[in-house]
Amino acid sequence: MKQALLGKTLEELQQVALSVGLQKFAGKQLAEWLYVRRARSFEQMTNISLKGRIALEQQYTIGRHQPVAEAVSQDGTKKYLFRLKDNTGTLKSNSSAVYIESVYIPDNDRATLCVSTQAGCKMGCKFCMTGTLGFHGQLPAAEILNQIFSIPDSDKLTNIVYMGEGEPMDNIDHVLRSLQVMTAAWGCAWSPKRITVSTVGVVPGLQRFLSESDCHLAISLHNPFGAERQEIMPMEKANHLSDVIALLKQYDWSHQRRVSFEYICWGGVNDTPKHANELLRLLKGLDCRINLIRFHASPTPNSHAESAMANKSSNEQQMEWLRDYLTERGITTTIRRSRGEDILAACGMLVNALKK
Repeated sequence: MKQALLGKTLEELQQVALSVGLQKFAGKQLAEWLYVRRARSFEQMTNISLKGRIALEQQYTIGRHQPVAEAVSQDGTKKYLFRLKDNTGTLKSNSSAVYIESVYIPDNDRATLCVSTQAGCKMGCKFCMTGTLGFHGQLPAAEILNQIFSIPDSDKLTNIVYMGEGEPMDNIDHVLRSLQVMTAAWGCAWSPKRITVSTVGVVPGLQRFLSESDCHLAISLHNPFGAERQEIMPMEKANHLSDVIALLKQYDWSHQRRVSFEYICWGGVNDTPKHANELLRLLKGLDCRINLIRFHASPTPNSHAESAMANKSSNEQQMEWLRDYLTERGITTTIRRSRGEDILAACGMLVNALKK
């Protein structure tokens, strides 16, 4: 099976060049074609000899492929379905194909792409539709990057958020590789400030991310009490929120790098004064912000837990109270506007519906 060049580092591309009889400097040319000029074929790489291009095509693929379906929301949000090409053996499925979704969110002068890092997810969060898919494997860096490079509006992107299907810190090797390509001078040369990676708090992967990347971080918090959090986020049993916060407090977040906390609000469940005060206690001394999110219920609840939460999204008045209460006491808090709910593209709604 041919390897994809997309996702390879400069050093690896230099080795690729040598392996097909080219000079080492051709590795830098390959990086430019892949990450700057966004070549889709070896034929486009006109400053590489014909003999070299033929040799490359015999042994490698570019790693690019287009989405197979698209949905457009009334608010301009676009959701794309990708059928994965597994050149690494990291994917598994009982069916003949594996799919993932990405979401493009235009907003005035910003254009954000929400990318997936796994096919399905292992975390089992009760409020997230992706967990109903099961887990079908890790996305190699090529598939993470392909989402960014191959959507029609790729050249308009200003920001990337790793908040699609899957848990990024559970696929940390490929996530870090994709971030390296996006931010390295030999790659896309994006500022790390334009990229945010989300996690439920998988500590081993988070430790590596904090030490090896300068990108922004978002923590899916949703409840400040460990026992209550575990009821809706089973991974809390192995990755305690208190340990996550203790780890974050070892780093300086007062400069360009930011940490934020995502907080889905359920009326009378986690939006009470008790929860607000515990958030203040838990996050004391941490330079951070909180994003409050309305709960997006599944159109067809798949479990008693999800069904029970379906009618408990906090109302606007309560979310505004929680925002103001936290902000007035030192934690900048905002209410995130929902986007793409009508096409199942909002937070927690990615379930590969486009393939049906």
